[in-house]
Amino acid sequence: MYSLKINFEQKGLASITLENIAADQSLLEVILDNGIELHHNCGGVCACSTCHLYVNKGSEHLAELSDKEEDFIDRALIPRIESRLGCQCELQAGSGLIEVTLPDQTQFLGE
Repeated sequence: MYSLKINFEQKGLASITLENIAADQSLLEVILDNGIELHHNCGGVCACSTCHLYVNKGSEHLAELSDKEEDFIDRALIPRIESRLGCQCELQAGSGLIEVTLPDQTQFLGE
């Protein structure tokens, strides 16, 4: 089981930690299942970059970065070396701590 600490760049949102997260699901699924907003315009099929997030710790517990994912990360707002797409961050078997930062979700059109 995993612990997932979520930091927010959006002002007024405090960090939270989710406990007892099972493997075989994506970070996008975990985040959405816990009522946290993370855009996902393509429905989580690696066809856009709106579920972009930053993995600060625990990347070794996630599926490897694919070429397709890397191409979409290049299109994300403010990509960094630790950028990933939440829909592609599949939790692998095991346990540990994963820490991510969600970009400010109000920066997307329509907000």
